[in-house]
Amino acid sequence: MIRSRNYQDLIVWKKSIALVSKLYASTRAFPKEELYGLTSQIRRAGVSIPANIAEGQGRNSLGEFRQFLGIAQGSLAELETLLIISGNLNYLKPQKKEELLKLCDEISRLLAGLKRSLTK
Repeated sequence: MIRSRNYQDLIVWKKSIALVSKLYASTRAFPKEELYGLTSQIRRAGVSIPANIAEGQGRNSLGEFRQFLGIAQGSLAELETLLIISGNLNYLKPQKKEELLKLCDEISRLLAGLKRSLTK
């Protein structure tokens, strides 16, 4: 694999950044009492995904990059769980929840593929 010189070239990073923007827009309408609860957790988990991709790509070894991709995968699983909870509480409309979960699934597959490519 030819390693990108810049994390911003990675499709998974670009899609993760787009996801964060959608998360912020989607959580604006959450109840004010959730500002320090679900709203904050969703936003932090979402931001963690591209941040860990970027940090890992900037590290000195492929092993470290893989490790940070694993952290990004963990944040993505946390985010999916929080989105399901938000849907169950009717904070997210079913269509919006499904849209966000579909994007999470796409990012998950891209992360797994990138991680696999780093082991070759």
